[in-house]
Amino acid sequence: MSGLRVVPAWRHGHERLYVCRTDGRSVAWYDRDTARVNLLNADREADVLDALAPFLTGNVTVGPPPVPTPAELARLTLHPDDDLAPNRPGEALRIAIDRDPPPPRRLRSDPRHRALAAETAVGDALDRLDAVGWHALHSIGLPGGTRLHHLLIGPGGLFCVRTLPVRKQRVRVADPMVTVGRNQPEPLLRDLRADAGRASFALTAEVRAVLVPVGAADVDVDVEASPREVRVLLEQDIPALARAGGVLKPADVEALHALARDRRTWRRI
Repeated sequence: MSGLRVVPAWRHGHERLYVCRTDGRSVAWYDRDTARVNLLNADREADVLDALAPFLTGNVTVGPPPVPTPAELARLTLHPDDDLAPNRPGEALRIAIDRDPPPPRRLRSDPRHRALAAETAVGDALDRLDAVGWHALHSIGLPGGTRLHHLLIGPGGLFCVRTLPVRKQRVRVADPMVTVGRNQPEPLLRDLRADAGRASFALTAEVRAVLVPVGAADVDVDVEASPREVRVLLEQDIPALARAGGVLKPADVEALHALARDRRTWRRI
């Protein structure tokens, strides 16, 4: 047995299959789009091809990879258990629902399902920005049990995005309070700014806050208490984030993405 395993991952919207040792380090990866197996260790070519055999179709090119950037080097040395990039939108909610499913025949639906649907809708919209040079990470756990719903990194900077499921209700925003329908106001903007601040500390870069009420019938922002340092967007307005540019160079985007996707980055805040 070679002791190698194949781990699928996505990069720039394209699937790659990484061949990893038992300690999680990569020895090769297969890029389906280019039909190329990139070897980091030529001595293990036979073992790599044997591990990838069920996934290879047609003729493939085998050889050393292009000279990697510093960000790519950091990613290649990242253990799969510490890599946040494969997280799906709402990953933490999916795990919580699987571990503690709602009881059958419940009269009221589990609010976690509504929250998951909202995070999935926003996360999918953010992932589509990958085609224009942006990266999105989802469900980033923070010390203390809180988490960032989404982190968006691209030419226009970094954005901490929080999803708010509202189900056709009116949303009133008067900094720092957010009121959904007839529910009690909650200081969501204060909490969101705190999350953005913690992300800024972890990444040593400015991170701006965005609140996305999903399914809102109407969003009313109090002009006398307008949100400070927080953008409020509807889900259909998310592509507007990609129009911002001129803040980060492509190399900076890749370096920050490599740092942010490492789970260990978030343990020190």
